[in-house]
Amino acid sequence: MERETAFKKEMFVRDETNRQEAEKISRPSVSYWSDAWGRLKENRLAMTGLLIIVLLLIMAIIGPHLNEYSYYEQDFAKKNLPPNAEHWFGTDAAGRDLFTRAWHGARISLFIGFMAALIDFVIGVLYGGISALRGGRTDHVMMRIAEILYAIPYMLMVILIMIAMKRGIWPIIVAMTITGWIPMARLVRGQVLQLKESEFVQAALAMGAKMGWILRKHMIPNTFGPILVNITLTVPTAIFAEATLSFLGLGVPAPQASWGTLASDALGSILVGNFYQLFVPAILISLTMFAFNVFGDGLRDALDPRLRK
Repeated sequence: MERETAFKKEMFVRDETNRQEAEKISRPSVSYWSDAWGRLKENRLAMTGLLIIVLLLIMAIIGPHLNEYSYYEQDFAKKNLPPNAEHWFGTDAAGRDLFTRAWHGARISLFIGFMAALIDFVIGVLYGGISALRGGRTDHVMMRIAEILYAIPYMLMVILIMIAMKRGIWPIIVAMTITGWIPMARLVRGQVLQLKESEFVQAALAMGAKMGWILRKHMIPNTFGPILVNITLTVPTAIFAEATLSFLGLGVPAPQASWGTLASDALGSILVGNFYQLFVPAILISLTMFAFNVFGDGLRDALDPRLRK
């Protein structure tokens, strides 16, 4: 039989840990939005897209003022000049500075994109939220109306409205938002239908809360993540639609210039070898589309609660 080990005082070390320090939470509490921002910063591609968007916005503000040329003054003695030290992006067939016109066009294209997204957000949230909250016959009628409008091809609807209206920035925005709000409304309706059966919404209804208050206080904040992602993807769609309209001759009137107008004006110059006139708006449109799409994808991953650590 093995000999029993004699325990001595020297074999033990006293635990000097402070009880309050031991029970203290070492990791600070992180809110949902702080955690989402932290995960978004770790996504290099999404942050690259955000940086490009910020740079485009800054250049749209200050770009037209970086040289002495205006976007509408014509100088046929300097027409079709390639990029040089005086005209950084070259000149067009009318001798206008393309650098100034490109960043003036950025103002128009980005304004149309953001305004179309904002209007789609407001109408879509209200329509989809009310449809889901009311439910029953109201929901059925409202969604059938939305489906009928959504069945009409988007660009066909926009082109027909633009033909019937006077050319300008606001007519373009109105034409885009006639049916552009429907995807947002369907998204919000789906999210609200999921939240409608939750306990906190049922408690608010039981206490006599009105639907408008529930939509404002409970529904919209809890669906803001998917809505925000949808907005970031709506902006480049609107910009591309505006470029298409301008390319077809239904965009902003001269002498104003959007990126689509610049691309349309450059078609005649391609035949004589002035490819740079088309490259400038094409690169800016492509860069904007890329930036918003990668930022929207990164934002979707960052706001996904299932990926929260």
